[in-house]
Amino acid sequence: MPLPDLHTTHATRLARLSIALLIACAAVAPHHALAYRAPQTYGNEADLDRHDTYRNRDGETVHAPARSKSGRAPEGASARCRDGTYSFSRHRRGTCSGHGGVAAWL
Repeated sequence: MPLPDLHTTHATRLARLSIALLIACAAVAPHHALAYRAPQTYGNEADLDRHDTYRNRDGETVHAPARSKSGRAPEGASARCRDGTYSFSRHRRGTCSGHGGVAAWL
C-alpha cells in the first residue's frame, strides 16, 4: 500500500482555502441575508384591481393597497382604508397612509 504524498498540490491548497473562506463568510453573514422568503400570495388575486407590491421596513414584499372588485375583504388584508382600498400591511404604523387612514382593522 503506497504512502500518501506529503506534498500538497497548488489546487488542493486553493480548494482548502476556498472552503475555509466560504465557512468564515457564512459564519459572519446575517442569517436573513441567506434566507429567501417568497412573497405572500393573496387568495383570489383576480378580485383585486391592482397587482403591484412594495418592500416594507423588514425587507418583505407586501401587496400594495387594492380595491376588491367583489366588495368583500380580500384574504390576507389587514385593514380597510377610508378610500375603499384594502391594505395588506404587516405593521400598523403607516397602514393606509396615502389612502385616507384606516377605516377598520380586519
